[in-house]
Amino acid sequence: LFIFFSVFNRKTGEPPLINGWIPYLGKALIFRKDAYKFLLDQQKKFGDIFTVHIAGRYITFIMDPFQYVYVIRNSKQLEFHEFANKMASKTFDYPALSKGKFPELKENLHRIYQYLQGKPLDIISDHMMKNLQDIFEWKCSQATDWETEKMYKFCCSVMFEASFVTLYGRVPAADGHKVISEIRDKFIKFDASFPYLAANIPIELLGATKKVRKELIHHFLLQNMTKWLGGSKVVQARQDIFEKYELLGDYDKAAHHFAFLWASVGNTIPATFWAMYYLLRHPEALAAVRDEIDHLLQSTGQKRGPTYNIHLTREQLDNLVYLESALNESLRMCSSSMNIRISQEDFVLKLEGNQEVVLRKGDWIALYPQILHMDPEVYEDPKEYKFDRYIENGKKKTTFYKAGRKLKYFLMPFGSGISMCPGRFLAMNEMKMFLFILLSHFDVELAENKSVRLDNSRMGLGILLPDVDIAFRYKLRS
Repeated sequence: LFIFFSVFNRKTGEPPLINGWIPYLGKALIFRKDAYKFLLDQQKKFGDIFTVHIAGRYITFIMDPFQYVYVIRNSKQLEFHEFANKMASKTFDYPALSKGKFPELKENLHRIYQYLQGKPLDIISDHMMKNLQDIFEWKCSQATDWETEKMYKFCCSVMFEASFVTLYGRVPAADGHKVISEIRDKFIKFDASFPYLAANIPIELLGATKKVRKELIHHFLLQNMTKWLGGSKVVQARQDIFEKYELLGDYDKAAHHFAFLWASVGNTIPATFWAMYYLLRHPEALAAVRDEIDHLLQSTGQKRGPTYNIHLTREQLDNLVYLESALNESLRMCSSSMNIRISQEDFVLKLEGNQEVVLRKGDWIALYPQILHMDPEVYEDPKEYKFDRYIENGKKKTTFYKAGRKLKYFLMPFGSGISMCPGRFLAMNEMKMFLFILLSHFDVELAENKSVRLDNSRMGLGILLPDVDIAFRYKLRS
């Protein structure tokens, strides 16, 4: 029995250790195959707190959502940024943001996220809306009769180009669309290897990934970026900061820009796919969201169709409660992020109910919100898509309960606390605008009757991809 559930060398107050029998790997293979099922099984055996040996790491999982707040608020002892910086520098090939070499670079870059909130968010969202409409018009204005495409490919094409142009500017060449398509195709190849890079597998073992990454980074060298027209303030501010650090080479700066592009679209593209897929699978959801969109256009005196420019304020976007609820529901079903913190010292984490967890310096703590998102006590029939799950009496529903108690955290697709995605407001706006334009301009329906499942190879890394693509068709609404 001890081979499987070793408790040797455990201090008093340390959670039970699930070790596995393969040296170094521990439970990595079974965890990677289906983390959700594995964690639920361990919870039944060991309760809400246990430690799992995964690929040389000892990760303590906190399964009770009422305890999340105690992990999130201890951001001094339980750190995230150092881990994220190490992983990102290795994945995207720039030097680690060490304080000695690059004083305050990390803090300066973090401050720039102010451009993705408040008034600056309105400006960048307006640009995104215009760019989305331009791309839809270019791509779809000929669709007087039914056009058929693969849905993931379509979402990827539109969202990648709109995000690229909004953030980095327009490629002035006559074949600007073609240039961005080439960058996108390389991006998809790199992105396919992302889970392996995140798992610390050397890039040299991943075929052409190293070559593709280098080519992508070269697109972001200063001599190339200066040719692009109308880039965003957030990217310009990042460029200005990089120029202050002489030890950052041109390639290093370009690698940072590439990392920012990945952060902007790596999860937004699959999230857009799932939002669209679930709406098309559920006609009553599609009808409700479309009615809400049409009503807004009528009430603001705006006409729909590719030749008309639609303008939406943030308040109008926020008031589309059915659109937001449908989007939140698809995020609940397809997100699989693992919120990681690393103990900075030997530390006793105090939890609700006089519980304590003894942690050693370097120990990992993890929250796995997918367990919460699929909890039948919190969400009735959690495997079913209910587009109006986040609406109550015509307003946004923000109160969810477990065991009769109100939950502080009930939907966590963007992480939590210090690790919360700083671009989450822009990401939500982009996805809403994509769906708004699609449904206001086009009749859309599935062209294949097959179910698409979640591909679990990215468990713990954000939004899961579909296991297959599916054909859909669209034509201009009469």
